[in-house]
Amino acid sequence: MKQIFINLPMKNIEASMNFYNQLGFTINPLFTFDDQKCMVWSDQIYLMLQTLEKSKSGNRKNISDPRQNIIATFTIPVESIEKVHEIIEKGLKSGGTEPTQLIDEGFMQIRNIEDLDGYNWGIIFLDIEKFKKMTGK
Repeated sequence: MKQIFINLPMKNIEASMNFYNQLGFTINPLFTFDDQKCMVWSDQIYLMLQTLEKSKSGNRKNISDPRQNIIATFTIPVESIEKVHEIIEKGLKSGGTEPTQLIDEGFMQIRNIEDLDGYNWGIIFLDIEKFKKMTGK
């Protein structure tokens, strides 16, 4: 089984859990505790929202502030441009911010949203057939 668990330090994991729930993530009680909440996007993608204390435990490095530092960004593909808009609008209503305007490449449309802590998520619709025609692949 191939899966990825993305661990993110959060200032307020309850508020963040609500934000990610609005984006379409669901909670997985098996991996959820007081100091971390497991949010699931798919069978392969798990998001671990952790308190700052949990994230610091066992680490010698400082936690970077994603509002002030460039860190990894994440991209979630969805089935339509309408779904892109729906997810972003729900995220905005839940306290997220949209740092850039819609990027429209013809074969791909992407909108970005920052969560409550400043982590950036690209919500993307890719028309793979248009992409193949454009690239000749």
